[in-house]
Amino acid sequence: MTAPIDPGTPFHQAGTHKQTSVYVYEAPVRIWHWVNAFAILVLCVTGYFIGKPLPSFSAQEATYQFFFGYVRFAHFAAGMVLTAGFFGRLYWAFVGNHHARQLFSFPFWKRHFWAEVVFELRWYFFMAKEPKKYEGHNPLAQLAMFFFITVATVFMIVTGFALYAEGLGQSHWMYKAFGWVIPLAGNSLDVHMLHRMGMWAMLIFIIIHIYVAVREDIMSRQSIVSTMISGHRTFKDDRPD
Repeated sequence: MTAPIDPGTPFHQAGTHKQTSVYVYEAPVRIWHWVNAFAILVLCVTGYFIGKPLPSFSAQEATYQFFFGYVRFAHFAAGMVLTAGFFGRLYWAFVGNHHARQLFSFPFWKRHFWAEVVFELRWYFFMAKEPKKYEGHNPLAQLAMFFFITVATVFMIVTGFALYAEGLGQSHWMYKAFGWVIPLAGNSLDVHMLHRMGMWAMLIFIIIHIYVAVREDIMSRQSIVSTMISGHRTFKDDRPD
């Protein structure tokens, strides 16, 4: 579980504020985060238009237009980037520091973990006066990341490749690898619906994620946004407790 800030960590005087800086996210994690964010943005925008195509906006013959082809290509390319990045991130969970593993597991068997989740909910709903300090993800964030990033990404990769493989034909190796998803869901339209619902779930999570990151930067007096750029988490006016 994510450990609160170590009371033994030395503080460094910065102006009139006491601060301590802890190196949390290694470069591969930070690079993956921003590449993944860009890939998801492209996937959501292009995926929306694939499901809700724009009306024809040119008097030119459809034969000579390739706008939708570019949209589909961008979607498929971003999907490949997302998939490659996910497996790279999974690899780094084994070779990186302990913070790199938080995305793929959480100690659901520990009562203390769930008590911390409840506390974080109270803090986010303005029912707690003081935040707790964590070097990595707080328990609620770790839980949310596991389901909305790890599990949701696997779901979107599997359903996305199933739909892509359908267009390649049943003799293609990709259909043999992912084609089972279509009859399992019912038919390809059901897979489309589930894939699109997954997109909206991830979008809702991303909105909440951005709000919480900015909110924590301001209210909890610990760096969140800049941590994913520099790798260091800085605690301002921190009271180790």
